Amino acid sequence: MTMKPTDLQKHLGLKINGKMGASGIPNRFGNSAGLGDKREQRERDRALGLVPFACKLPSELVAKLQALSSSEAGGINGLTAKLLESALITK
Repeated sequence: MTMKPTDLQKHLGLKINGKMGASGIPNRFGNSAGLGDKREQRERDRALGLVPFACKLPSELVAKLQALSSSEAGGINGLTAKLLESALITK
């Protein structure tokens, strides 16, 4: 039994999609080994006693923090820790 041209195109597309899925992800789109790097980073942070802390802040305040953190050695994390420490000492 002969196939219609649309069926032939459909099967060709399925064949191409199958080949693309089997080839894996190119390095330019990221590397699955990157997950290991995140895990290693988390382990290093835990060893240093660092704990993730998330909060929602107004965008104006975040802009000020980012501007101040550019001159801080520890970046925004170091600046935030320093500001929190000084705020807790004064209380």
